[in-house]
Amino acid sequence: MNKIIKNTIILTVITLVSGLLLGLAYEVTKAPIAQSQENAKKEAWQAVFPDADLDAFEEADVDTDVADQVIADLGVEATIDEVCTVDGGETGYVITATDSEGYGGDIQVVVGITADGTVSGISFLSISETAGLGMNAQNESFYGQYVGVQTDKFYVSKDGGEGEPIDAISGATITTRAVTGAVNAALGYFQNAF
Repeated sequence: MNKIIKNTIILTVITLVSGLLLGLAYEVTKAPIAQSQENAKKEAWQAVFPDADLDAFEEADVDTDVADQVIADLGVEATIDEVCTVDGGETGYVITATDSEGYGGDIQVVVGITADGTVSGISFLSISETAGLGMNAQNESFYGQYVGVQTDKFYVSKDGGEGEPIDAISGATITTRAVTGAVNAALGYFQNAF
């Protein structure tokens, strides 16, 4: 009986020390991680509107009613995460959207849309697709298909549809659909909110 109590006390102490160390590590790394994410977001804004000063970007509230309606109308598994105006909307908008139907999980993209509705750029904040296949979405040869295009909607050419066609990444059609879904969600939000 004495041995059971002794082992229980040892296990309790080990668990408490481990928990305290894990909590301490979290507190120490929380601020640098948040700063790194903030820097990545600002770099993505600059990537989709390279001519704009960082001061030109101003975060705006997401109209959840409009976002929910756009997502429902498109029939995609996406969310509108963040909206940012560029020069108060005179130059355009930066909309961050996430599509959860990627092959490797969520794909989060930042879409720059000029005031006239032209896609000015796309940058990836989060993507964890298959190396050599879905990760090729980050190649300009793929995402460049969206840039400079003014349309209501994109569609994956092999699926058919309305709007501007996007050629699928060879061997990564699921990734192509997810990126297109996120871009369409951003476009739809822009068209309905602004």
